[in-house]
This record gives sequence, structure tokens and C-alpha cells, in this order.
Amino acid sequence: MTAIKARPFDYPYDGRLDPARTALLVIDLQVDFLSEEGYFARQGYDASALRAIIPAVRALIAAARQAGCPVIYTRQGYRSDLADRTAYEQWRHKRANLPVGEPGPCGRLLVRGEPGFQIIPELEPAPQDIIVDKTANGAFYATDLDHVLRARGITHLLFTGCTTDVCVHTTLREANDRNYQCLLVEDGCASGDAYAHEAAVYMTTIEGGLFGVVAKTQDVIAGFASLR
Repeated sequence: MTAIKARPFDYPYDGRLDPARTALLVIDLQVDFLSEEGYFARQGYDASALRAIIPAVRALIAAARQAGCPVIYTRQGYRSDLADRTAYEQWRHKRANLPVGEPGPCGRLLVRGEPGFQIIPELEPAPQDIIVDKTANGAFYATDLDHVLRARGITHLLFTGCTTDVCVHTTLREANDRNYQCLLVEDGCASGDAYAHEAAVYMTTIEGGLFGVVAKTQDVIAGFASLR
């Protein structure tokens, strides 16, 4: 019996941690989001809060790969022709003074295939890793993520990335509704808003773990190490 120390209960609930049935999700750690000239910085948020989790996520990725746990990256962005950007989204971006789709230091902001759309170099995916591209906040909406997970027999998900309160938590809630067992790595995800991060972490554990459990990076790594 092997489990990861977590709250409000250890993970998984039955003490049967199986890397082959567990995937590490690395959500939206892209140049466009973590750059000092990117999406969040342009809204006045401190991008350093997002970059601060890089060492933890790197350590988690290494531990997952060593344990045989699949690593799945997500990337958020629009089609190059912006055909999937609605009029409402366009209005919101203009209102927030966000030049989505326009040329910038990292190419066209939040557009697939541009330099800024790529995963940051510090966390470069390996050939065996899986990448899922999305337009919405949630990684299940209009993507093949659920199909990929079920094809591989994945039933347990570990969540890292940005932002805790938006894309990470939206995906976690989507996963919970699909009956995946979820663990949020609280120091492996971040938000530009510290209060929103703490609120998202807290909401994960309400009602005895309604959406999942929360753990620290060191405890996830220790759980994987105990399998060896």
C-alpha cells in the first residue's frame, strides 16, 4: 500500500498509488503567460509569482518520469486565423488592452504555433510526453484529453501549472465530474493573485475533499520514491 500525504485525506483514498494509472498535468506553463511581456504582465500582474513554481514543477516532472507516470502538458491559444475567437472574447481582450492575435516580442499573442505559445524552455516536453492544445480555460472542453486518458487507462490526475484559480481549477473540476481522482499540488501551481490562489486551494478540499485533495511537491515526490 502506497499513498501520497495529502489533505483532507491521503491520495489515493485506497492507498494504491499506481504510476501507470496516474498522469501529471502541467497546465499552460507557456512563454506567453510567464513572460514579463506576456498576457498576465500586460494586465498588471506580477509574472514572477508564476515563474516561482518552475523548480517545483521541474522536480515533479522528473519524479513522474522516473516512476513511469505519464506527463501531459496543455497549451492555451487560438487558431492562427482566429476563427475560434468569439466576438465576446475579442471585446474582453480589447477592454483589457490585451493584443491577442497581434504581433509582439514573442510573436502573435496566444496564437498557436507562435514562439510565445510554446512551453517555457525550462520545462521542455520530452518526446514521450503528451501535449494537448486548447482554446478554453478547461482542458477537457473541445479537446481529446478525456479520450487520451481513457485510452491509456488513466484514472488519477495530479495538477500543476497556471493559474490555480482559472485554468488549473477549471480543469480539476471538469476532471472531478468525470470521476477522475484529483490531487492539486499547491506549491506546483500559481496565480498572479495570491488571494485567488489560496481560495482555489481551499475550495479543492471543501466538504471533505469534494473536488480532490491538496499536497506539497515534496510529498508527491516522496510518494513516487516509495514505489521504488
